[in-house]
Amino acid sequence: MEIQILGTGCPKCGKLYQNARAAAEELGLEADVIKVTDVNEMIALGAVMTPALAVDGEIRAAGKVPSVEKIKEMLS
Repeated sequence: MEIQILGTGCPKCGKLYQNARAAAEELGLEADVIKVTDVNEMIALGAVMTPALAVDGEIRAAGKVPSVEKIKEMLS
């Protein structure tokens, strides 16, 4: 599983990255959590707002920082 954090590196992007890693760990998932900072790649994935969270290339959240619990729901 690949979890992508889309954003330019703002504090909210950092928090989303931390929450996503924590959610994957708590669920015991083998997931690569990567940061995507290239605007063209974000657009190609369909992100219209940042920060955004994508799972295996599918946008699951945009423009907000979901809690660890909410991300766990998205990953289950």
